[in-house]
Amino acid sequence: MQLHSQNSPFNQEQTDLLNQLLPTLTSEQKIWISGYLAASQSIAVTEPTQPSLSTENSQTVQVTKDVTILYGSQTGNGQNLAEEYALQLEGKGFEITLSSMNDYKQKELKDVRNLLIIISTHGEGDPPDNALTFFEFINGRKAPKLADLNYSVLALGDTSYEFFCQTGKDIDQRLEELGANRLYPRVDCDVDFSEDASEWFEGTLISLSESHQVSPEGVPAASVNQSTDTQSTQYSRTNPFHAEVLDNINLNGRGSNKETRHLELSIEGAGLTFEPGDSIGLYPENDKALVELLLNTTKWDPDISVPINKQGDLLSLREALTTVYEITILTKPFLEKAAQLTSHNGLNDLLAEGNEEELREYLYGRDLIDLVQDYGPWETDVVEFVSILRKIPPRLYSIASSYQANPDEVHLTIGALRYDSHGRQRTGVCSVQCAERLEPGDTIPIFVQRNPNFKLPVQTDTPVIMIGPGTGVAPFRSFMEEIEELGDQRKTWLFFGEQHFVTDFLYQIEWQRWLEEGILTKMDVAFSRDQKEKVYVQHRMLEKSKELYEWLEAGATVYVCGDEAYMANDVHTTLAAILQQEGQLSADQAEAYLKDLQQQKRYQRDVY
Repeated sequence: MQLHSQNSPFNQEQTDLLNQLLPTLTSEQKIWISGYLAASQSIAVTEPTQPSLSTENSQTVQVTKDVTILYGSQTGNGQNLAEEYALQLEGKGFEITLSSMNDYKQKELKDVRNLLIIISTHGEGDPPDNALTFFEFINGRKAPKLADLNYSVLALGDTSYEFFCQTGKDIDQRLEELGANRLYPRVDCDVDFSEDASEWFEGTLISLSESHQVSPEGVPAASVNQSTDTQSTQYSRTNPFHAEVLDNINLNGRGSNKETRHLELSIEGAGLTFEPGDSIGLYPENDKALVELLLNTTKWDPDISVPINKQGDLLSLREALTTVYEITILTKPFLEKAAQLTSHNGLNDLLAEGNEEELREYLYGRDLIDLVQDYGPWETDVVEFVSILRKIPPRLYSIASSYQANPDEVHLTIGALRYDSHGRQRTGVCSVQCAERLEPGDTIPIFVQRNPNFKLPVQTDTPVIMIGPGTGVAPFRSFMEEIEELGDQRKTWLFFGEQHFVTDFLYQIEWQRWLEEGILTKMDVAFSRDQKEKVYVQHRMLEKSKELYEWLEAGATVYVCGDEAYMANDVHTTLAAILQQEGQLSADQAEAYLKDLQQQKRYQRDVY
């Protein structure tokens, strides 16, 4: 069908363009365009020129199609969601401002009318690094009144932590205190966040669409973690690729207290790409021996069918407990649900207000077997009990290889976790599966987890300082492979620490080769148990404080990877001490210096 200018409102040039475009469109594209034009026309006709939208506080706000999306994300989940939802809203004709919280100009917040916050909680209730300045701003004296703001918060967290989604809760409450109006209630997501996040987005979309008299119909459901750059393939968090194990090597020498596995996985034909600093998510399985112990303890029928999702798909109980449900970690939210299924009063007593310390002690080092033994009898059937279990969350591991150097492979560095607790040996679900039960030729489901907050500087001559004890050295191996492959002419300095030089010097031969070839400029090591007094990476940093300060003043970027509770905090304190000593700064000035480095993306952390 050809369009003719004489019977249409278009001039000849517009008609020619339309006739070129229309035959190339798919049915889906035509539907999308017609919906977009209808929505735009509806807004143009019906949008009032005076404030008229009532809110839950009986206030009025100016109707606008502008939506600001701010995210705070440590590992990249929040940013991936924010980018995906921005694309969805743009498809509905909304004007989107998308920014990390630290990059956002805070003074503009008072002029925003629609705000979507996607925020993770890090560590013990803390904001992620790229949300610190925004969090401090809205909780400070300079925070503006926000009576004209409509907002909603999507909080990402992990129920195994005491302060689950605390940052999201704090921001939600603070915006309310500043007079803002909830566009849609806050949703708190556990590590298996896909369904809850999609429901939150659909709810906010409906609220926004109703505000602008735009129908949400025809908008495709949000596809979680399908950002357009690193996830251009069909494989994703919700559709993982089954990667073949090429090699599985113990990096520690005989007699070591540790077992650190170097895992090489094939991604040939998967279409997966990644950059240094990104992570791989592994979907592990529970140890079959542990599953059998649980089944014997509960006397549950292992062959009974149980649902594994909201769609009602079924698996046998044995298979569901092995491949789907988490059985090795107890959390407070789970105990609260379990308390409703038992006649044992002790569980309610444990959860009572004022018993927080006793609850923390109980949760630490116990699993589902301990719970069913300690607080039975359970007055429920197995299907109801299984329905309160959460899914096994994927485990994220920093990638230890460069895609440029090894495009068909991805390498990981995984420390096996084993410990004794409450009369039984306990093991890390994923780490010990990799150490004991994953052989070359086996496969494991994986996905790429993009981490835009841990990236090499774009300028190829910017010096980098890398601080990574133990398995925290993994991303720096990726950095070095990338630098070598691309021929970057940057100075590089690695601080590495472990227990013993002889048995625990991970990737020793590679570091020595890079040093000899000048690709690695400097390396300082700390082996804590090779002498009477323990020596850690922060001690080596202090020994080189003058030179380290000179590197910082020359524009170096600092990277820290590893344990947050101890190592990362100690490194931060040491950096501040070096700035005070070598830069003659006060304690407050040193902290301001480090915050400025973070703002400039010259101080990046991948900590857990």
